[in-house]
Amino acid sequence: MTHETLYPGLYAAAPGVEEVLAEVAGSTAEKAREIVALREETGRLHADRLAGCAAALARAFAAGGRLFAFGNGGSGTDGHALAELFANPGPGRRPLPALALTSDVAVITALGNDIGFEVVFARRLAALGRAGDIAVGLSTSGDSANVIRALGEAGRMGMITVGFAGYDGGRMRDRVDHLFVVPSSSVHRIQEAQTTLYHVLWEAVQAA
Repeated sequence: MTHETLYPGLYAAAPGVEEVLAEVAGSTAEKAREIVALREETGRLHADRLAGCAAALARAFAAGGRLFAFGNGGSGTDGHALAELFANPGPGRRPLPALALTSDVAVITALGNDIGFEVVFARRLAALGRAGDIAVGLSTSGDSANVIRALGEAGRMGMITVGFAGYDGGRMRDRVDHLFVVPSSSVHRIQEAQTTLYHVLWEAVQAA
């Protein structure tokens, strides 16, 4: 028995540059096809829901409502992007009042340290929100405890609640007025499709 037979992977000839590039190109093309297919499927699945949600949000904004978006990690980044899209849409578009609840690091870390991370969004909504506002929670699993708690608080306050989730929607299914579930178990694909969904939602609100 030799080292070569015991550990063939260590002694295998390294692939050439062209082989590596071809493999990377093939993998990239396959991921692109997956992304496009999932976005198209998600758009068809939620077309009517998007229209209904956009109408509700347009009415809320017209009545003086404000939008608050929140999530953890990559979903928190999407919350920032969503809020920025509504608040600063660019020339020729209506700016609408929107805020990402993760924007104030001092408040988030104070609440997390002094009370508990599960309340960081609910406490901010309780302080800033009011009936008629809009709460948008993002969670790839649909089960993030602090997002679920905040959506529950928003519902009790009389806010319109919107959720973006993946997998089967998780606990978010029972917490929101408008739910958009991306039918995937890949966190990357879920977040990519959610980005498409909230851009379409914003476009529909602008057009309302």
